[in-house]
Amino acid sequence: MAYAHKDLLGMAHLTAEEITGILDLAEGFADVSRREVKKVPALRGKTVVNLFFEPSTRTRVSFEIAQKRLSADAVNFTSSSSSTTKGETLLDTVKNIEAMNPSVLVIRHSASGAPHFVAARTKASVVNAGDGRHEHPTQALLDLFTIRSRLGRIAGLNVSIIGDVANSRVARSDIHALSKLGAKVKICGPATMIPPNPEALGVKVAGRIEEALDGADVVIALRIQKERQDGGNFPSNREYARFFGINPKNLELTGKNAIVMHPGPINRGVELSSDVADGPRSVILDQVEAGVTVRMAVVYMLAGGGAE
Repeated sequence: MAYAHKDLLGMAHLTAEEITGILDLAEGFADVSRREVKKVPALRGKTVVNLFFEPSTRTRVSFEIAQKRLSADAVNFTSSSSSTTKGETLLDTVKNIEAMNPSVLVIRHSASGAPHFVAARTKASVVNAGDGRHEHPTQALLDLFTIRSRLGRIAGLNVSIIGDVANSRVARSDIHALSKLGAKVKICGPATMIPPNPEALGVKVAGRIEEALDGADVVIALRIQKERQDGGNFPSNREYARFFGINPKNLELTGKNAIVMHPGPINRGVELSSDVADGPRSVILDQVEAGVTVRMAVVYMLAGGGAE
């Protein structure tokens, strides 16, 4: 399988074969992370710039670790300490960085479509590390990698995504990717957090959390995206936890081997009780570990390693 794109901007335009190819490539890099010396010279001499215009912990750190394990030169950019605070535009920032000949730009931005805007105007490969409410493709890939590693397959699984679906770029990427690989996806949350016309995404809507959890093989809880809301989407954290929070009691409705996931950061006691977040069904830290592996594969592929 050859990856036919210069960039990785989302899951919507990828085929099932391309998604599976990236996951298979990541399997090889998983071995690197298990070694005593966690480094290979695959991208020696390549420069990758991480342009983060939004706060991030897991995504930014895992990208940087992935790049360093591939022996690439990783450069971190944060808007708070850059010339964007002086009024420099996104395009001017990118053009100045491009003049330094990087191989890959990893971009996180609050504006939906910002990585697409940049990708169309630079020779460097661009990775979307999250853009507004739009997509977060590497998060979807690490979620798929985790599911496949724990359950052995994706096709035919019942996956329930619970929470602030309307404002979640993770949910959108997960829905595209899971559906293409044959999973059955159901969403659930307050009516104010369900996207309009959800049927167009190929998902079913559960009105109550009990319906969403019943028989689920995978449960993905989402963070409430307060920074993307206008307020008034739900009465209080306490009310949200009562009607849509996942706890040991309602988790019993899922399949016996069901796993619980969350892209982080977790609002403990709201989306997940601590008993669930730290419990035996939780694979949240597995997701974090998979983030490094998957991002190694993506950066390697786009920086010239190829996907074959």
